[in-house]
Amino acid sequence: MIKAVNIHKKYGTLEVLKGLSLEISQSEILSITGSSGAGKTTLLQIMGSLDKPSSGNVFINNIDINKLSGNELATFRNKHIGFVFQFHHLLPEFSAIENVCIPAFISNTPKKKAEQEASELLNFMGLKNRIYHKPNELSGGEQQRVAIARALINKPKVVFADEPSGNLDEERSKELHDLFFNLRDKFGQTYVIVTHNKELADRADRQIILKDGLIIK
Repeated sequence: MIKAVNIHKKYGTLEVLKGLSLEISQSEILSITGSSGAGKTTLLQIMGSLDKPSSGNVFINNIDINKLSGNELATFRNKHIGFVFQFHHLLPEFSAIENVCIPAFISNTPKKKAEQEASELLNFMGLKNRIYHKPNELSGGEQQRVAIARALINKPKVVFADEPSGNLDEERSKELHDLFFNLRDKFGQTYVIVTHNKELADRADRQIILKDGLIIK
């Protein structure tokens, strides 16, 4: 599903990733852990096409994403990749369902179909009675579930998550972790999750640990 080959990343003279290679299977939930500065978020962003490696290649479904043009990459990302971040980045002026629909509108999904699919996702997330609420009317956990629904609206093959429960309390974090596994079972997506949360990391199908830009376990 995902193959990263000999990934190096430098910022000036600072080498963050040092020849890292990794393969991730379809429908696998992989956690990436390690101390701050180990290169976790950099690796996630490179695999998710948000950043480019200094050298090396990333393949998603056998497509070398580094060889795509700017427009091709934007289209590929919109159709095949979902992102969930620690800060949900919902647009405050829009309701939950409107926020979820945005990626679908970008991919030219008809409004009625996008709204129907967004509503179904939000229902699945337990937000049936909150779909017309704006972000400031939702709890932190509810906002994060809206952000996950937004990541899933275009039925991506892979979802990249960077500290998705970082701003949630213990109970909400557990609910979110349960949700990832339920979503994987229902939709079959691959999940790549950077986390400091030991419970989430240990529950993953596989965990890798980064140190100084290399996989040590």
